[in-house]
Amino acid sequence: MAVACATVLAAGAAAGAAVFWPGQASARPAGGISDEIQARAGATAAGARAAQRGTARIAAGLAGSGQAISALNDQHGHYLVAATMAAQQAARAADRARAARLAAQQAAAQAAQQAPASSPPAAAPAPAPVSAPVSAGSAQQIAMSMLGAYGWSSSQFSCLNDLWSRESGWSVTAENPSGAYGIPQALPGSKMASAGADWATSPTTQIRWGLGYIKGLYGSPCGAWSHEEAAGWY
Repeated sequence: MAVACATVLAAGAAAGAAVFWPGQASARPAGGISDEIQARAGATAAGARAAQRGTARIAAGLAGSGQAISALNDQHGHYLVAATMAAQQAARAADRARAARLAAQQAAAQAAQQAPASSPPAAAPAPAPVSAPVSAGSAQQIAMSMLGAYGWSSSQFSCLNDLWSRESGWSVTAENPSGAYGIPQALPGSKMASAGADWATSPTTQIRWGLGYIKGLYGSPCGAWSHEEAAGWY
């Protein structure tokens, strides 16, 4: 069979006729195959380059997304830090306010403890002067009539009456074992001679001397009576 095919081919070629292989429609020039291969190779290379560019864009997009996410994370972290610091500052301010209130309460409690239990009572108003009843011509009546000469009002008589009632009972001849004598209980009684020679028997002389003594030493009968109450003498 192979010999027959070769004979046919050779004969056809010698006659100058085209010889076709069974089943092949036409013969392809040798150069056409190379161009097709190069075209296909170029297309493949272009596709590869396009794929690389697409991959680069995807990678760049992913990198950008990562940077954006990182920036958002950083910003969120800054917000968290700022919020934490603000909360801590508010807590410290609240602690300081509570401490200040506690200190104020403690100071108020200490002040209340140190304050007196009750305010001292207000001084009672001075009672209206009441003149002791005196008999006309008595020693008390003589003393009352002489108060103005020493610059005192009749309100001083109550103190004078209490003073000399205790000392001598307004007796001209009252005598104390210590040597005090008369209504004002002068010690010794002879001191009253400066007010008159009749000092031993005259209520007027004794009262005059006694009022002068009180004026010089205590300022007033009430001053003398206060000393009498405190010390038991004047």
